[in-house]
Amino acid sequence: MNLCFCENVKNITIALDDETYRKARIVAAQRDTSVSALVKKSLLTLTAETPAPRDLRQEQEVMLDSLWQRHPGFTSAENLSREALYERP
Repeated sequence: MNLCFCENVKNITIALDDETYRKARIVAAQRDTSVSALVKKSLLTLTAETPAPRDLRQEQEVMLDSLWQRHPGFTSAENLSREALYERP
């Protein structure tokens, strides 16, 4: 793997026990790469699979809209029963 230092890169330090480090070096050698490249590939894969952050404000609005549709005129000062809160339309 060729590293291009044309762009900003960050160095990180990780702590591994001896056995894990030894196994990682063996895997890296078998793949003709470095432990650093293995970690980089793993992090790239992990971050590519990570879903987009949830829009909690939007989720809250959807939940409140649903609650207001089921209980018109509802205010947060009211105490609804558990059954009423989970009642399905």
